[in-house]
Amino acid sequence: MADGVALLGEGMAAREERGLTYPFGPPPGPGQAVEIAPDVRWLRLAMPVSLNHINVYALRDGDGWTLVDTGLDLSGTREEWDLLLAGPLGGDPVTRVICTHMHPDHIGLAGWLCERFAAPLVMTRLEYVTARMLVADTGAPAPEEGAVFYRAAGWDESQVQGYRKGYGQFGKLVSPMPSGFVRIRDGDRLAIGGHAWRVVVGEGHSPEHACLWREADGIVLGGDQILPRISSNVSVWPTEPDADPLGDWLDSLKRMKTVFPDDVLVLPSHGEPFHGVQARLDALIRGHMTALRRLERTLRTPSRVVDAFPALFARPVGDGLRGMATGESLAHLNYLLRRGRAARRRDAEGVDWWTAIRQGHRA
Repeated sequence: MADGVALLGEGMAAREERGLTYPFGPPPGPGQAVEIAPDVRWLRLAMPVSLNHINVYALRDGDGWTLVDTGLDLSGTREEWDLLLAGPLGGDPVTRVICTHMHPDHIGLAGWLCERFAAPLVMTRLEYVTARMLVADTGAPAPEEGAVFYRAAGWDESQVQGYRKGYGQFGKLVSPMPSGFVRIRDGDRLAIGGHAWRVVVGEGHSPEHACLWREADGIVLGGDQILPRISSNVSVWPTEPDADPLGDWLDSLKRMKTVFPDDVLVLPSHGEPFHGVQARLDALIRGHMTALRRLERTLRTPSRVVDAFPALFARPVGDGLRGMATGESLAHLNYLLRRGRAARRRDAEGVDWWTAIRQGHRA
């Protein structure tokens, strides 16, 4: 290892788990990088939550670096970037910042890095606009529509009050975003350091999530669209209560099965780089199909959204995860509703009750 960079092949210990192959050894530590392929370096930033890290990537771009995703806006993360920029990235400038999507662990320090290096921010339009909208809500009072939404899901008044208190936190983990951006679309090809990267867009986890694929050697920057061990959260939120993100998510996974050949190397935002994309896409689809069948069995008895938790989650849902669990449960319920497999009725107290229509019907 030189200057904190582990070269391809150093310390490698390929292993197989559940149909996937992990060709690299330990992930990079603070101030370190792993050279995954020519001109591609894997970096890892810490996060103070149960999902305790995010992988970000540096792509050699002439005399500088294109960065893909940025971590949360925390003082410790800024210090980690200082170490990485001065160490394994050699003090070279950042030429642009690409964000796969708008969640705070991906865009948190985009504005800080863009301002520091006078570098453009590159995103899809829906991700950029949604991020700007959510940042603008920071510190604002919770809208009453949100309280109605969570009350309908079966939250009690103390839990609804918790929603009100926690509303508008998004921007607290995001540095001020650039006022403009460079738009990318599905099918675009970006020239980065003499290499062509194809943009492949997915939906469901976020509105217009961008993966990047270097077709010449099969490197895929998968963001949160294709994770090796966990399934990304797919949720309905008060801003669009009748949305069908699970339908979008499943359609995206099925489309990606026709796009990516099985020999690509996926570089995910969480977990470790892996081979076996077709097996992983199949597993993600199969997991939701199984969850939908369990949910339909639950709905043989009229149920609230909160009553669906045991059918979808392997562990009890505490206060810290109630919002995400509610959103993900609604994504599955709305999926069934849209396809005529569930019905919804709101009672006089404003609570929704869900019932299966075609029990046992497969997705």
